[in-house]
Amino acid sequence: MFNKLLAEFIGTLWLVLGGCGAAVIAAGFPDVGIGLTGVSLAFGLTVLTASYALGPISGGHFNPAVSAGLWAGGRFPGRHVAPYMLAQVAGAIAAAAIIFVIASGKAGFDVQAGFGANGYGEHSPGNYTLAAGLVCELVMSFMFVLIVLGATHTRAPVGFAGLAIGLALALIHLVSIPITNTSVNPARSTGPAVFVGGWALAQLWLFWVAPLLGGALAGVLYRTVLQRAVMEPAVTGAAEPTVRMARS
Repeated sequence: MFNKLLAEFIGTLWLVLGGCGAAVIAAGFPDVGIGLTGVSLAFGLTVLTASYALGPISGGHFNPAVSAGLWAGGRFPGRHVAPYMLAQVAGAIAAAAIIFVIASGKAGFDVQAGFGANGYGEHSPGNYTLAAGLVCELVMSFMFVLIVLGATHTRAPVGFAGLAIGLALALIHLVSIPITNTSVNPARSTGPAVFVGGWALAQLWLFWVAPLLGGALAGVLYRTVLQRAVMEPAVTGAAEPTVRMARS
């Protein structure tokens, strides 16, 4: 279990370091800033690379919403959900600390300027309301976990799960960065919020409630409805496959 938790810690650290690091350090860099598209790609690439490197050890969740969704979908034991979430949050905070140390090495750095934190209302990049942020985070988290469940099913093409999941996360960021700065991951939201404090911590509840609810709904839907269709034999008379459970 220690190895699994360590893999989740490192994988989440990599996700936040790569994604939020790109947003804080490289997004608006004069003349050669990577912008919204670059930040979206950075988040997708972190999940893609970590999934292949660390997924064989822990299952490659790196996100409390994914752990909750896999549990709701019958793919992950409930007794491991809390330890996984704690490891993920610890990894996110460690990554935010690394970003803070690096970013504060530049004159004029102001952590209150955002630091990649998620927010709504006046703290939304596009000044979107709480209701808009709630709907966005709920739907995007639902779709992300649904893609995770489908891409990791035994009937899915072997070896492509990490690619599908990484591209899905990049697409989600392309759509939702202007709304909430994109969370779909409570751990990712917690890391920067710890350093920003104030408004970021006050609004953090949304970025736990919406992703966890969206992920759980995706797990329930996949297990009770969609998985039945996937489990049907592809060839008449073929035996139904057994869904692979995430290693505990």
